[in-house]
Amino acid sequence: MNKFAVTGGKPLQGDIRVGGAKNVAMKAVIAALLTEDDLEICNIPLISSVLGTAKIVEPVGVNVELLDHTLKISARNLHTHKIPLELGGLYRSVTMAIGPLLARTGKAIVPNPGGCRLGKRPVNWHIQALEQMGAKINYKDGFFYAEGKLHGSKIKFVKNTHTGTETIILAAVLADGETLIENAAEEPEVDDLIFLLNQMGANIKRHGRVIKILGVKKMHGTKYSIMPDRNEAITYAIAAIATKGSVRVTNCPRKYIQSFLEALDVVNAGWEAIDENITRFYYKQPLKACDIITSYHPGFMTDWQAPWAVLATQANGISTIHETVFEHRFAYVEELKKMGAKIEYSDPEVKDPVDYYNFNWLDRKIGDHQGIKIFGPTDLHDAVMEISDLRAGATLVLAALTAKGTSILHGTEHIDRGYENFDTQLKKLGAEVKRIKGEI
Repeated sequence: MNKFAVTGGKPLQGDIRVGGAKNVAMKAVIAALLTEDDLEICNIPLISSVLGTAKIVEPVGVNVELLDHTLKISARNLHTHKIPLELGGLYRSVTMAIGPLLARTGKAIVPNPGGCRLGKRPVNWHIQALEQMGAKINYKDGFFYAEGKLHGSKIKFVKNTHTGTETIILAAVLADGETLIENAAEEPEVDDLIFLLNQMGANIKRHGRVIKILGVKKMHGTKYSIMPDRNEAITYAIAAIATKGSVRVTNCPRKYIQSFLEALDVVNAGWEAIDENITRFYYKQPLKACDIITSYHPGFMTDWQAPWAVLATQANGISTIHETVFEHRFAYVEELKKMGAKIEYSDPEVKDPVDYYNFNWLDRKIGDHQGIKIFGPTDLHDAVMEISDLRAGATLVLAALTAKGTSILHGTEHIDRGYENFDTQLKKLGAEVKRIKGEI
């Protein structure tokens, strides 16, 4: 298991460029299954989630060529419809391949997906929606077995589902007739996938939270550059402010992080618009406590709440975070406590939790909490910590950069799923981060 040794207490300074969005790049790879033509995707982040998704599709006959940050993908010679368990089971994007494989081969066998375990991701919603479109799907021995010809349908998800919306879009573009998705996710990454697919010949239109897809007979290849990763942008923004530094984050339009900027204003954190795609984030005065409630777009993104907790440890007063998207997303809290963070779990009072929360309320386990209270400001100190998932990993690195002393973080492979050369990028800003490989 690899680890980071992070020495904190030094303000970060400099410029950092945000890479391509993980949550678009993974879906773009799957989209290549829809056409026999070559697909060229630019601005690809070199992270394990994306490169792993490329490995998912290679066994079915897809040729993938990586040149710098560009993927050239050809699905001209598909020769099977089965994705191996040892590959697909690692990434939650795998079920998205069901629709494209059915369109191309009439059958699909894909393993139950993996990825970060943040509560029970609603894969059943995706499967049920595909069945509404005519797919016959059975589950056996860790695989979904699907066959049939897809047709248009009216799909209405019970809750907002980013991945579910994209799964049905990918399935509907080559289906017969019209598909209507109600309560569709509005995340910018969904729209970026739509832009790509329309450039490939799809007929997709959005009207607020309703997406209409008119199936086409054939898709074609194209060249497309994906949007920047807004999660990466806010990570570096918080790193700058929490360490009392100043960092210019480039290649990230502010329209993607508006709710984050509004939260910064509330806590008196500094940010300055340089141009449309460059923002300087800096510490300007003592931070104030505030209350954060996560939500789907355009609200405060659930991926941002863990890094925000680090910022809250440096604020004056009691900050609160209320997680409404996942039922189990405070795994990082016990690790922050090792560093001296003063955090208490809470369960905010909600009149109708079944309706209010964006997950199945009955899936919660004993010991799960939907809120935390953070008491600040706190002088964090060094500690030895275990990384449990991608965002928790980035959070603990931020905390270590803010703390005094040298902290050790085990499990850097989680961070590598979503951040390209995270340690190297932080070093450009003056951070002291050392990657230690293979030691126990």
